[in-house]
Formats: sequence, structure tokens, C-alpha cells
Amino acid sequence: MNHARLREINFDGIVGPSHNYAGLSLGNLAATSHAGDISHPRAAALQGLAKMRANMALGLPQGFLLPLPRPNESFLARLGLTQSDAAERENRPLVAAAWSASAMWTANAATVSPAPDTADGRCHLTPANLATMPHRAQEWRDTKAQLAVAFADDSAFALHDAVPPFFGDEGAANHMRLCTEHAAPGVEVFVYGRPGGAFPARQSLQASRAVARLHGLSPERTIFIEQNPAAIEAGAFHNDVVSVANGRVLFTHEEAFAEREGAYEAIRAAFPELQVVEVPSSDVSLAEAIATYLFNAQLVTLPDGNMALVVPMESWNSAAVRRFLDRMEAGNGPIRRVTPVDVTQSMANGGGPACLRLRVACDPATVDPRFLLDEGKADAIARVVERHWPECIEPSAVGNPALAQQVVAARAALLDLLDLGDLA
Repeated sequence: MNHARLREINFDGIVGPSHNYAGLSLGNLAATSHAGDISHPRAAALQGLAKMRANMALGLPQGFLLPLPRPNESFLARLGLTQSDAAERENRPLVAAAWSASAMWTANAATVSPAPDTADGRCHLTPANLATMPHRAQEWRDTKAQLAVAFADDSAFALHDAVPPFFGDEGAANHMRLCTEHAAPGVEVFVYGRPGGAFPARQSLQASRAVARLHGLSPERTIFIEQNPAAIEAGAFHNDVVSVANGRVLFTHEEAFAEREGAYEAIRAAFPELQVVEVPSSDVSLAEAIATYLFNAQLVTLPDGNMALVVPMESWNSAAVRRFLDRMEAGNGPIRRVTPVDVTQSMANGGGPACLRLRVACDPATVDPRFLLDEGKADAIARVVERHWPECIEPSAVGNPALAQQVVAARAALLDLLDLGDLA
């Protein structure tokens, strides 16, 4: 099959109108430390759009995925609850879960294997079950429904159900692909955690192996690596908090993997072209890397063939991280450009630039064009956000019927703009 038209498209999640800081994600130190803060959904969505525009300005194709229906009344109904039960203290975490806008982090939407890697020559997508956290475990069916519209061409895409929830799967946040070019066969790396620590190890080895089988990946070009338990303990709840890959390059912290040298050797055995850009702990501590989300960055290939790292402002403003980034830009390595973006609202809830995007290498002509972004569409989305998204949400307002109506109406306005009423 001819894969010459494949390009990598980043599909960013539009931050939903119910964006709030409920602190529901155990092990995500940013999210739990900001629990109870006042959130700003309008600013959050506009920051996300600005990041998408910045990527388009770099010459990169850009897509988006929509907020899921919130509040999720069916989730509450299955628990025997309604919005009116929000006032009772013991019910508030469950009501907050029904309001969660966490689907904005589309790195957790699915695991994606491009067509050159799969046995049937189609791009395979498996929605993540996100079984570890109740506020996220409700997402996958609505996510799959959206992916089924965006990637409806079954000659180009194969869409699976989520892996059974006995085995936790958190999607592309624990998956990396190395390749000489997007259209060439790649090596797919799945990073899993072992249970037993203070924080949950969200990605299981069994789920990773299941996804690889579902996608028809070659065992010789599929690697399974254990995440460093110390990194999970330090707050790296997903692998993409401590490492990211693109093309031939693995950009990683020294303490990302349980067996550092073994991990590199396993990847090199399948992919001899590997270039490792490792950040030593002596330059940037594990704690500082996690606090600033240095590795939760978008590592992208620009049209001129050079690589750029899109980092959050928190990395750019860290003295230790900035020193490393400045040396990297000035050196002879493969990453020659660093671009900071402001996604502060997302960062405060535990998601950086990489969390906000799902990478799909495919022929853009096979994607439903309603999910592809251009400047005119970005302007129109921004107008809807400015008009309909709440300016702020106080913790006590979660569950408020009037706010619920505003949130529902805001999403409906976005669906109407994009002619995507079939996802209502």
C-alpha cells in the first residue's frame, strides 16, 4: 500500500465549558494541589486554541476533538444520583466526576498505530479505557463515537473497542513511535507500570500487549518497557510526563525507565537509528522535570526537517530547565528549536502541551474535514467560546442547575457551528 501521503496531524482537545479543579486524579500532583481553586474555562479553551494556532504557524497540520457531553447525567443515574445530590458532602466527588472536562487531554483518547506498522495496512485506533480513575473511566464510549465520525473511512482506519477494564489502559500517553519517516514502518514502544506503589500505575502490561495484538503489530518492531517506579512515585502518572519520542529521537529524563540502559538497548535492537537526547538528573531533577512538564512537550518535525520542542511556559520560566533548553538549542543535536506556549489553565489541572493532543499519522484526505482546523475555523470557534463558555467556575458551583444548563448550551453551540449535531 502507498503511504506517501501520510502526515502526522495533532488532534487537540478543545477545553470544555465545565473545566473545573476538583482534584480527582490521584497521583497527578498538579491536579490535586490545585483542588478547590477557581477555574477559568473560557481562558482555558482560548489558550488551547492559541496553542493550535501556534502549531499551524510552524507549518504543522492541526485537528481537534470536541468536549464530551457534560454534566454526564447517565453516569450519575447509574450511581442512583442526580445533580440535586451535589450538596451532600459524600456525593460531591461523584458529581464532580460527572462534570469533569478531562477529555480535553486527548493523549488519553486512544492509542494510534499508523498504517505502515499494521498487518492490514490501516491506521488502528483503540480508545483508552482509563479504568483507574472514575472521572475518566466514563469517557471511552463517547470518545469512540467521536473517533468513529472523524475517522469513518474504514479503508483507511480500524477502530476498536477499549480493552476490558480489568487491565488499565491510558492511551497514547504511554505509547511512543520511532521511525525514519511517518510513511515508513516504525517501532512502537509501550511503557507500562507495576502496581504496588503509593500512586496507581495506570498503564498495565496486559493492556499494552492487548492493544499491540489488536493493531496487528509485528512483535519484532514492538517494545514493552517498564516505567521507573520512582517516577510514578514522584508524580509521573503517565510516561509522557518523563519522555517523548518523534522520528528517530527519544527525548527522555535519565530516571524515566526502570532499567534505563536495558530500555535503550531494547529499542536500538529494533531501531538502530535511535538518537537519545537524555536530560541528566544533575541538570534537571526528576521533581523539577515533573513540576515544569518539560517532557510533556510536543516534539515535532518542522517542514524544513528540523525538530522543535513545544514546551509549557512553566518549563520556559524554570531556571534549571531553561539552562538545559538553551544549551540544547545552541548545540548540534537533533532538537534545534524550542517554542513556549501558555496553557496555564490546563497545567493547573495536570496536563501540558502533549496531554492536549492525539497524534495521528494518516492521509489528511481520509479524515472528516469537520475535525481539521484552519484559521477561519479557529476564529469561529473562538467566538463561540467567548460568547458561551463560563468565565469562571467556583468549586461550590459544580452541580448548580443553572450552570449545568449553560455548560450544555455552550457545547451545543459549538456542535452547531461545526455541523456536528450527530454527536449531541
